[in-house]
Amino acid sequence: MYRISELIKIDRKIFHTNDLAILWDISKKNTLYTTIKRYVQKGVLKPIYKGLYSTVPLYQLNPLELGKAIIHRYAYLSTESVLVQAGVIFQTTYAYTFVSSQSKKVTVDSMSFLYRKLKDEYLYNPTGIVNQNGNFVATTERAAADMLYYNPKYHFDFPKNINFEEVKRIQIEVGYPC
Repeated sequence: MYRISELIKIDRKIFHTNDLAILWDISKKNTLYTTIKRYVQKGVLKPIYKGLYSTVPLYQLNPLELGKAIIHRYAYLSTESVLVQAGVIFQTTYAYTFVSSQSKKVTVDSMSFLYRKLKDEYLYNPTGIVNQNGNFVATTERAAADMLYYNPKYHFDFPKNINFEEVKRIQIEVGYPC
């Protein structure tokens, strides 16, 4: 019962295997995996992805938090996801697009996540990235700068929604080749 109460006390819904080991102070892998297996069988933990568990059903999770947890490293929402929200591109996007230090494509249930690799010198530059409730999200101009980094000839459907002077400033400040 102690371990369940530890999960309930924390204001988190998504846990990696290592998070659970630290939270429950379990150093032996066999004990940890046995404990996790029992909590999954009881319905206390729900398996989401390799080594990733939740205390609530998948549909109750914030997709941005889930995307951040899956990659398990610094990442921010950018490119198509941000540009669609800003009305800059009209195509429907089926994946949440993140920029990270690793390329990866993951589908969990009906949600898809696409991670684009970016050099650390650009990735960790905070210019044009805002913190929205603990999730890092690119501004429209940073997302446009990121997209132009990946594809310099990218076509924006409605470029009037982009401040290209700001994009140029971000490209220079981040250090993107122009």
